Amino acid sequence: MKTRITELFGIEHPIIQGGMHFVGFAELASAVSNAGGLGIITGLTQRTPEALANEIAKCHGMTDKPFGVNLTFLPSVNPPDYPGYVKAIIDGGVKIVETAGNNPQQWLPALKEAGVKVIHKCTSVRHSLKAQSIGCDAVSVDGFECGGHPGEDDVPNFILLPRAGETLEIPFVASGGMADARSLVAALAMGADGMNLGTRFMATVEAPIHDHVKQAIVDASELDTRLIMRPLRNTERVLNNAAVGRLLEKEKKLGASITFADIFEEVAGVYPAIMQRGEMDAGGWSCGMVVGLIHDIPTCKELIDRIMSEAEAIIRGRLEKLLAA
Repeated sequence: MKTRITELFGIEHPIIQGGMHFVGFAELASAVSNAGGLGIITGLTQRTPEALANEIAKCHGMTDKPFGVNLTFLPSVNPPDYPGYVKAIIDGGVKIVETAGNNPQQWLPALKEAGVKVIHKCTSVRHSLKAQSIGCDAVSVDGFECGGHPGEDDVPNFILLPRAGETLEIPFVASGGMADARSLVAALAMGADGMNLGTRFMATVEAPIHDHVKQAIVDASELDTRLIMRPLRNTERVLNNAAVGRLLEKEKKLGASITFADIFEEVAGVYPAIMQRGEMDAGGWSCGMVVGLIHDIPTCKELIDRIMSEAEAIIRGRLEKLLAA
């Protein structure tokens, strides 16, 4: 299957593994890339630019296929060493970067000069148009269904993707609610050039996270996610657990007066405990509604091969037959 995304990134299948905190390590990124998709290392999971450089080198040793690095630009009193991370990406020979968070404009010249293709994650058409205007090569359009931060517009992909398709000139992929062949075919029908999988790739053999997390994803239904931090306008979709319950009670009790300090215990620095040690009630962790469509833990190759073969069956079998005279 050839799309503008497969051509842009030099990959076999129009499937991207999104950057995920304490999930996007070399093991997962290389497995996705080896299976014909685009694997992504999560830059800020690595504590320093030197650690990122080592992770990039490790990934090069595990695949000769294209892979990328996610770099999320966060508002912060003490920001990470972004110049150092950008240098590690360029020096490491990475040619694809997934940016997220704040506007990446100031970092584009250095990346572009090094021949790096940039795909920016957006939760609205207006942000996608901005990314296009500043020179991003592609965008990942993130609908309200997504795990993590869906923005504050609450527009689901059945509306967001066609709007992006009728507005954007650069390639884009669908993100949020993407799980299988049906997701891919629907995304293509609505104008996207591929899809971005986050939560679905967490429930794979190669995902370097605790089995408790993988099993929680398989066991959950589409009704088991919650939105937290809405009063702070930093909305995040997470899997429901005891910590999330406590956090939502605080939001209800404190109302508009709530501050980040009030929920610090439930959200700050919890990912190592959850993803690496399997402490499932340690805090809130990003998870999409797509858990309702995840029922197994395949290898990345099994998952991608299944998606592509079933997508062809849907297009050639079901959809073409609907056009029969």
